[in-house]
Amino acid sequence: IFIGRLVDDKGADLLPAFISQALKYHPNAFNFIVLGSGHYDIEKNLESVLIEYPANYRLCISYNEPLSHQLYAGADFLLMPSRVEPCGLNQLDALRYGTIPMVRRTGGLQDTVMDFGDDGGFGICFNKTSLDDMLHALQRALELYTDSSRLETIRKKMMNINHSWEQSAQEYIELYQ
Repeated sequence: IFIGRLVDDKGADLLPAFISQALKYHPNAFNFIVLGSGHYDIEKNLESVLIEYPANYRLCISYNEPLSHQLYAGADFLLMPSRVEPCGLNQLDALRYGTIPMVRRTGGLQDTVMDFGDDGGFGICFNKTSLDDMLHALQRALELYTDSSRLETIRKKMMNINHSWEQSAQEYIELYQ
């Protein structure tokens, strides 16, 4: 899934080509859902993908908080190819629901998601907001998805991570002391 503003800063401009290529080369391996609104051209480009791949792709052009939580709860992966992300809340919501975040290493995404290939990692990280990096991350997601025991272990780990204000406040207290 992708949930967010459909703007260049969020990497949404790459979504139409990303979804098209993924479904072209792996026709039945993926289903994509995009929820968001934003730049008119991005919205129209995402709509054009519906014509091409109606069986494996859904688009909801809107801001819909209740639907976003249903999508987090039902999705396996959340894509966040942001060019800029000062904090990022979507990845934190995804973690609570056991939805594995696929994020570009930037800002708050880099601070809150560790790659599952690293010791103690639980997400999928990539370095550039580029079609190649996003497709490579998707390939890694497919490989992880087929390893059901590792996938389940990672999901359980993510759902137990504490990103609460109480935890943050305690860390600041310890830092200042």
